[in-house]
Amino acid sequence: MDNRSSQATVMLAILLVSTSAPAVAGEWTEDTWLENIIGPERLVNGDEFGCHGYEGVSTLAENWVIEACRDYLMDSTNASRWGSAPISFGISGQSLDDATAEQLTSSGFMIVGDKLSEAPDDLILVTRNGASMEKGVADTSLIESAEADTLVSIYWRARIDDLRVREDKDAIAWLEEQPLWFTTWGEWNLHRIAGQSTVTSIEGSQITSTSQPSSTWSVPGTIRLQFDAEVSSIYDSSGEQYPVIPPDARKLQVGWRQIEGGILLTQAPDSILTIELDSEPDSYHSTSVITFNDHHHAVTVVGHHTTNLFQWTADFVNSELVFTWLIERPAGIEQSWFLPAMALTILIATPVTIRYLIKKDIDAQ
Repeated sequence: MDNRSSQATVMLAILLVSTSAPAVAGEWTEDTWLENIIGPERLVNGDEFGCHGYEGVSTLAENWVIEACRDYLMDSTNASRWGSAPISFGISGQSLDDATAEQLTSSGFMIVGDKLSEAPDDLILVTRNGASMEKGVADTSLIESAEADTLVSIYWRARIDDLRVREDKDAIAWLEEQPLWFTTWGEWNLHRIAGQSTVTSIEGSQITSTSQPSSTWSVPGTIRLQFDAEVSSIYDSSGEQYPVIPPDARKLQVGWRQIEGGILLTQAPDSILTIELDSEPDSYHSTSVITFNDHHHAVTVVGHHTTNLFQWTADFVNSELVFTWLIERPAGIEQSWFLPAMALTILIATPVTIRYLIKKDIDAQ
């Protein structure tokens, strides 16, 4: 009986080991939250989806992941409420070689970040300058002390392997109350470009503002119009009255707002607006505005290595903050079949072995 007990113990141990064997990386899988529930909700919030490549693969060594990540993302969601194709790409490292830069631009990406020391002229560089949302690492002083008309980019990663990263609830609550523009990498840069390309003219008491078509996303741009007269009305090419932007609006929207000495005008690309004044002004001046709604500066939280949108957004479900999500296609999980196959063999052989041992004991008696 001792012999049978020892053999049974060995068999049980093998069975337990086989069923609890660690999984190994297999084919690539998909994050269905991009397409279902969470992805659409984040777009409504104003978030952006960019790319970070494929989990466990170096983008610099394997340039194929750049286009593959773009296609994976576009199969699941739009990149922004302003456009469908992603334009932002996260690079892990401090340098960018020419081959990778060329692949990025040919795949439609315009913006890279966020630890690079420099980037080619045809790519816009965004730097990590706002610390992190991680507890013990968050630094609100970096956000408070930011220069005017700059973008503060804050790092966030919900998980590192199987380790959950704790968010700084106090820093999040503080940031949510700040009078800043909540934006994304792509939105901030294209808003600036759109404002710089807007052209105005004046004839008598009527000012015309013409924005240029966009070759990428349809992000509005803002200009400041200064004149010594009162506004009678502002309307678009269809004669519809243009909406008014509240002074405390922190997310980009089209419209206008009265300010001292004139107005702020945020206009969609490829549109014409007419500003009717109550009298012909003695002076008139137009300048582009970098930061929406005359806020001091802008801020975005950047979700790095986002393989599971549910996990990465779990701490910000009801937050007003706007995120730039750098999506990384997750590696699939493939169970090793060697030990389960061994277990199945033992499972089949066990009754035969037991019958043999019992018969042997009976014969011995």
